[in-house]
Amino acid sequence: MRKTTLKSVFLDDTTITMKNRYKKNCVVICGPTASGKTRLAVELALQFHGEIISADSRQVYRRMDIGTGKDRDEYATVNGMVTAHLIDIKDPGEVYTLYQFKQDFFITFDEIVKRDNVPFLTGGTGLYIESVLRNYDIPHVPEDIEFRKLFMTKNKEELINELKEKSPHLYARTDLSSKKRVVRSLEIASFGPGAAMPQISREDTPALCPVVLCTRWERAVLRERIDRRLDIRIKSGMIDEVKDLMDSGVPIERLIQMGMEYKHITWYLQSKTSYEQMIDSLKKDIHQLAKRQETWFRGMERRGTRVHWIDNSDFKTAEQILSDELARKM
Repeated sequence: MRKTTLKSVFLDDTTITMKNRYKKNCVVICGPTASGKTRLAVELALQFHGEIISADSRQVYRRMDIGTGKDRDEYATVNGMVTAHLIDIKDPGEVYTLYQFKQDFFITFDEIVKRDNVPFLTGGTGLYIESVLRNYDIPHVPEDIEFRKLFMTKNKEELINELKEKSPHLYARTDLSSKKRVVRSLEIASFGPGAAMPQISREDTPALCPVVLCTRWERAVLRERIDRRLDIRIKSGMIDEVKDLMDSGVPIERLIQMGMEYKHITWYLQSKTSYEQMIDSLKKDIHQLAKRQETWFRGMERRGTRVHWIDNSDFKTAEQILSDELARKM
């Protein structure tokens, strides 16, 4: 496998300006769940001297491996190992905020650049990705556990209406499909004056000039991939993983907050649902997640981010686009 010469396409972060001959200083590989973005990112990172920064809101948690799809074996290939960052950095009981992610991203970005490698921001959490691409100024609002406990008991539609009234800025930028994120936005909105949502930041962070590649599939094919992957993960011990987390003392409420696999398997282990109902509900929820992710990334393009769409996660197409974009004269 031929490797592109890094020095010819990448500049030191201290010289990143609009006037530079080469402008691209990072790569984003995004897409819906089960779309093959991790494998594609690993292959491209090997080709272009890259290191991966995970943009997955759940892979930050230790011992939550199968359910979050860490797929560690994908980072070790016959052609070498690809380094991945922001995975396994928090315990399951801790809360990891968007503010923390943004700080961690830029610290990691700087470290990768200093090693003369290319940062590859990879994942399906669109809010994480857009928060750094558009450099949102995110308020550092501390976690209020009692606030969350109280508001998580309320109806989601009621919470959404309250958020819309209290903070239109937060309402416009919150993933309203997630009750947890609606509650977090209300938490920020209730913190006090100035705790408004992300505007474009003026803080001293490196200017990002990204190449954004987004994987996509025909809807029916993606659903088949989701269902097949879920079957594999169940057989690989995902139920035991959740049971071990419960037995180790991770609160039931916390596992349910994690949503998706952790919520439905927890209910199954509590005998609140049958095995068949658990599987059916999981497939339905993951299909809906994929649809929301696709909507987010299309919206990201409408909001001004140039996106290169990679059908079926095709490596050769992605490789050619990335080669052209990294070397493009501005």
